Amino acid sequence: MTSRTLRTLTVVTATVALCATAHAAHAAHAAQDGGRRTSGVAAAWARAWNGTDPRALGALFTADGTYTDEAVGVTFRGRTEIAGWKARADTLIDDVHVTVRSARLDGDRITVQAVYSGHLKGAPESFAVPMTTELDLDRAHCRIVADQDHYSLATVLAQSGLPADWTPPTP
Repeated sequence: MTSRTLRTLTVVTATVALCATAHAAHAAHAAQDGGRRTSGVAAAWARAWNGTDPRALGALFTADGTYTDEAVGVTFRGRTEIAGWKARADTLIDDVHVTVRSARLDGDRITVQAVYSGHLKGAPESFAVPMTTELDLDRAHCRIVADQDHYSLATVLAQSGLPADWTPPTP
């Protein structure tokens, strides 16, 4: 092997090593950013549920985002309908509150483990039930494309002291 070939091989090896290191550093930085954004999205989602401005929840979604409450069996589309769902919840539930226990990102989905609590107006007792929420994010992980809430409505009603066939009053 000539010295020129050896030098070329050394330069190529060093270049490959530097590129690999730079790529790993970029990926680690992107993962950290994504983690902060993920935590930020989950925290903003909980703050919106715990707050009093229904538009704050709608603003977290893409323009065509969907919100599905599996326990009640309803889906809302778009920021206005999603904000309307939050407003309706606020008229039915005093002290509605979401306490995030954990949030885990897998691809474009955050899985949130939380406690959903409040006091249904007219019910003798408050409720606090475990809830799992799946938040599907846009490509930039900045807005929610779809939300699916999973909790037991039967447990909410039982803890509230209401019959299993209770339905909320129509507005």
